Amino acid sequence: MKQLSVNRNTQTGKAKNNLNSTNKGTLSLEARISRLESIVGQIGEAVLATTETIDRLGKRVDALAVQVQHQGHQVQQQGYQLFALSDAVQTLAENQNESLAELGQLTETLQRLAAAIEAQQKSVS
Repeated sequence: MKQLSVNRNTQTGKAKNNLNSTNKGTLSLEARISRLESIVGQIGEAVLATTETIDRLGKRVDALAVQVQHQGHQVQQQGYQLFALSDAVQTLAENQNESLAELGQLTETLQRLAAAIEAQQKSVS
């Protein structure tokens, strides 16, 4: 009889344990589902935040591209201006050389004229 009683207690304990583990399994499953929903929600928020950040970065990159393009045009215009300035300096240098040559001829002519005037004044005196 004692053994029968022990078997009944053992079986009753097992049934209670099975019932408890079923409840724990249900709670565990619900907890896991809740946790997964939470994780999926966090992932969704992270994806949205990342998307917004990428959009902002894209706008910044577009703005930088426009600035770079504008600066490229400015550099191109400055290149044209430098070319025009270089051409003007070249022309000025050529004109200065011509002026120096003419000034040299004028100086020579004035020296001859001064010498002639001096010679005439000496011959008159």
